[in-house]
Amino acid sequence: MSSSVQYNPTDYNLPKDWELRWSRSRSLPYFYNRATSESRWQAPEGVDPGVIIAFQNQHEKQQQAQSKDAHADNNPDAPRSIRVSHLLVKHAESRRPSSWREATITRSKDAALERLEGFQSKIQSGEAQLGELAATESDCSSAKKSGDLGFFEHGQMQPSFEKASFALKVGEMSGPIWTDSGVHLIVRTG
Repeated sequence: MSSSVQYNPTDYNLPKDWELRWSRSRSLPYFYNRATSESRWQAPEGVDPGVIIAFQNQHEKQQQAQSKDAHADNNPDAPRSIRVSHLLVKHAESRRPSSWREATITRSKDAALERLEGFQSKIQSGEAQLGELAATESDCSSAKKSGDLGFFEHGQMQPSFEKASFALKVGEMSGPIWTDSGVHLIVRTG
């Protein structure tokens, strides 16, 4: 799943409309232009490459702080990492309204939810399994792996996705979960 963390662009003296974001799917920083919705790995012209190192350092510190907060209760039964599969339906207001299935996604949030709820009904009735549907219907590149995102720890996914994932028991499926990427169904697999 591609998700991102964004930071204040004034912290890095970036050109107008540009901000640095962190790709959780690739664990790398990238540049995003709010005006044009352009995303790119290389810095815009005139940006000091040292900005990327400063950004990575800030991101690492934030992740460490979040990890400490997540384990503040010192619950010995709480897993440090979990594994999930998911099915993502994007909409026109998604962070990146495109996918391997569609170059430009124009469906509304309501239409995305309706589509996802249709998949949810098929799974709950036993007509299909999430992995089967994710392979052909998910707007995430994890479709190539039947929606499998592998193992992850606290602080690696978008907050609402992470919270829902860690709340599930192995084999349990969530209801619709909204993130900046779109709306998801999540099954905890490990």
